[in-house]
Amino acid sequence: MKIDLNSDMGEGFGRWKIADDDGLMDVVSSANIACGFHAGDYAIMNETVRKAKEKGVGIGAHPGLPDLMGFGRRAMTVSDADMESMMVYQIGALQSLAALHGHRVTHVSYHAAFGNMANADEALALRLTRAIAALDRELTVFCMSGQLTERAAEKAGLRTRTLFLADRAYTDQGTLVPRGQPGAVIHDLSAIRARVWQFLEDGSVTTATGSRLPVKAKSILVHSDTPGSLELARAIRAEIEATGAILTPACRLDD
Repeated sequence: MKIDLNSDMGEGFGRWKIADDDGLMDVVSSANIACGFHAGDYAIMNETVRKAKEKGVGIGAHPGLPDLMGFGRRAMTVSDADMESMMVYQIGALQSLAALHGHRVTHVSYHAAFGNMANADEALALRLTRAIAALDRELTVFCMSGQLTERAAEKAGLRTRTLFLADRAYTDQGTLVPRGQPGAVIHDLSAIRARVWQFLEDGSVTTATGSRLPVKAKSILVHSDTPGSLELARAIRAEIEATGAILTPACRLDD
């Protein structure tokens, strides 16, 4: 079995860093790169792409709302046209830097509130995926199973890659427990390893209420801004390798 391990990267700004991207780049197989709106800047984007190319890590655009102060996690009053334009702007910027290094952007993964807004509005979800298709029909859209974004991407003729979020608690409905609620973000290393083992063994996750929920995914996400994310990523990779699965960039899972 092939499986991808991905993480959001390049989420610093100027001299400030959020996570150990250098360390994570040695562990993951795909990187979702912040494109300067919720985090990141041209220098960080450039360096993250360079390192990914050097390490053989696949790259995707991680577009967010223009909200550095709130790290893109605050909903904003933004028109559908502006949402489309800011997403295309961010993807295009990363595509240009990727070309500079002989690399290629192969997926798009919405960040936080940007993704929440897309998944709350069917018309917006479809408008965004059609815009992605206009840029490059070979781009894959990262999403959670059952989201509006998944259905919209399929309508737009795009491939999707559904995710298992190793460090986030799930509700019985298959959505994420909102940040700010107790237990929404999982920090305990042993709990993470147990969740990943369960997912790899039978494709399920235990929800916040203790129910067993099927999860359709071939890509595991660990958030780089979760405290101890490097150790979490190493633990997840160890579980993947222990099952005999082959760590593979998302863009090559179907090869």
